[in-house]
Amino acid sequence: MIRLENITKTYKSGGTVTKAVDDVSIQVEKGSIYGVIGYSGAGKSTLVRMVNLLERPTDGKVFINDIELTSLSTGKLQKTRQRIGMIFQSFNLLKTGTVYQNIAIPLKLTGVPKKEIEARVDKYLEIVGLSDKHEAYPSELSGGQKQRVAIARALAHEPEVLLCDEATSALDPDTTESILTLLEQINRDFGITILLITHEMHVVQKICHEVAVMENGKVIEQGRVVDIFSKPETTTSKRFVQSLFQDELPKSLVSRLKERGQIVNLSFIGESSGSPALALVSKKFDVYPSILAGNITQLKDQPFGRLVVHLDGEAEETARAVAFLEENGVVVEGYVQEVEAHVG
Repeated sequence: MIRLENITKTYKSGGTVTKAVDDVSIQVEKGSIYGVIGYSGAGKSTLVRMVNLLERPTDGKVFINDIELTSLSTGKLQKTRQRIGMIFQSFNLLKTGTVYQNIAIPLKLTGVPKKEIEARVDKYLEIVGLSDKHEAYPSELSGGQKQRVAIARALAHEPEVLLCDEATSALDPDTTESILTLLEQINRDFGITILLITHEMHVVQKICHEVAVMENGKVIEQGRVVDIFSKPETTTSKRFVQSLFQDELPKSLVSRLKERGQIVNLSFIGESSGSPALALVSKKFDVYPSILAGNITQLKDQPFGRLVVHLDGEAEETARAVAFLEENGVVVEGYVQEVEAHVG
């Protein structure tokens, strides 16, 4: 559905050349919700703006439904863009226009007949839960309501793709939850492919099927959300996962416990999250597990649990216990005292 091939974006200022996006390739399947996560300055917002060519890549190709946007004429590109909706962190609403006008005016500019405009405005305001706000002005709306108007405006063009650039980062937690639930509903009911840019791991956890992690303009890790959560490979990914679980232990405790046995991270995915594998360890082996920290959360459609556990026992017995846990679907990793802090 969306395919980015070796996308690079450079900016020149005086004699300085900056690579905002550096040789990025991503493929988003039709009907999926794909997240791109990174800290400030990672290049993710520049990347999403190149999907509909609001920013033209310096190098590389952009495909939507196997149509190469980077090769289209201006006229054909404008027509293709009508099938790509976009919502922004700052809402981008006309302050002097009513809710109705904010949705209707862009439709009028693309030649949609008046009766069709009226029907679409009514339909999509109902979908976002604002049927009673036709004549309201943006100044009369809450942040969440403004974002719902922006979503209705994007949907009114009946797109195949919806791009979300930090769509929830200006909202409070409860409103964020409601907007994410709405995006899930839109994806489910209309089959719209969503590419979502965020710096919040909670957003990825809540609704994304797959995720790419960006740093310094590059994609440093990508794959299924459940795989990235259960076994992150890069320091940045580990920090994002750790931000959800807050399972860092005091150094003095780690030092003392490592004198006998080992400390491990256990990840329980799907059906294994309800397995008594850890409880059976002390019965099967000369090992005594102690839970030091942990939590269970929901990754899209399946539960995901993470525990920090001390396995008290001799090396040979703890190795057998770890093998038993892995055989029962538990992902086991050695505990790392701390993940490097992000600078930037």
